[in-house]
Amino acid sequence: MASKDSLLFTPLKFGKVELGHRVVLSALTRLRADKNHVATDLMKEYYLQRTSIPGGLIIAESASIAKHQGGMSYTSAIWGEEHVQGWKPIVDAVHDKGGFMYLQLMAFGRAAQRSAAEEDGFKIKAPSAIPFEGSETPEEMTIEDIKSTVQDYVQAAKNAMRAGFDGVELYAANGYLLDQFIQDVSNQRTDEYGGSIENRNRLIVDVVQAVADTVGAERVGIKLSPWSDFQGMRMENPIPQFTDLIKKINNIGIGYLNLIESRVSGIDYTDGTEKLDWAWAVWDKAIIATGGYLPETALELVEKHPDRDIVVAFGRRYVSNPDLPFRIQRGLELNPYDRSSFYKVGAPDGLIDYPFSEEYLALQKN
Repeated sequence: MASKDSLLFTPLKFGKVELGHRVVLSALTRLRADKNHVATDLMKEYYLQRTSIPGGLIIAESASIAKHQGGMSYTSAIWGEEHVQGWKPIVDAVHDKGGFMYLQLMAFGRAAQRSAAEEDGFKIKAPSAIPFEGSETPEEMTIEDIKSTVQDYVQAAKNAMRAGFDGVELYAANGYLLDQFIQDVSNQRTDEYGGSIENRNRLIVDVVQAVADTVGAERVGIKLSPWSDFQGMRMENPIPQFTDLIKKINNIGIGYLNLIESRVSGIDYTDGTEKLDWAWAVWDKAIIATGGYLPETALELVEKHPDRDIVVAFGRRYVSNPDLPFRIQRGLELNPYDRSSFYKVGAPDGLIDYPFSEEYLALQKN
């Protein structure tokens, strides 16, 4: 079967939108926002380049949900009016090219960097006062801190809608705040937010429910990384914890579940072989599969599960190939990526200077 005839290039009802194909740009931190965390023209060009075929989905980079929930310089945000206005022309331009766009909502917790916390004037807080190797020891969050976090997510989701996004992805993976609550390696509370599977999942379920109630369940997705050991994570047996969480989120009726494969830990590939079939089994809506996929493995995955609504997210290969869906569809060779330029603050190089394929450019001239 030719790539262009694959299920990967058939339409799919996805939340409130109708995707034309199933190749997704994963949310990727690129450090090209300004010092006030406002989106820039450079970011606009980057996202527009990657809206190469109409009907595709872009999940925009992590945006901090509140000033005190941030933790890295030059990352984007969605807490203030200036952030809404920064994102709006980007989303409008992606829509004008026939693309769809979600925003990933993020709180750093103990993963916040001290320099960024000092810059933005907040204390680093987390479920428990447990650092991971090389990081600051956070303050333990109070019950009031936890309850206000739910409202931070709600306000951020409202702001994302005002900026024009088609939906939001809740980032509960890779050792950031929500993931820190889920797992016992970072959450050793003894109140209603810790000490048991149900309690560790409580905040995440509350956030999902509140955001779904605010913007509509179909416009909400969540990203989880049960097997990742990035930033000091990886509980001994994550399956019971995450099975409980996924079942509860499934009952809320949100649009999709984004699962990171065990072969990826943060930005690194690993030799992880743990499976996610147990997670798929308790979820009945759309799934985004993330983590080290190649064109051939993505094509194979969707063909193997014709009865499931699966889309495949690409990160570094979408960075280096702005026309990635076109290349996969035509079976074209991919540009290699240069990891040294992934996080060059404010720089166009490594962001918007990767070439489109000659075949794509020739089609644009006709």
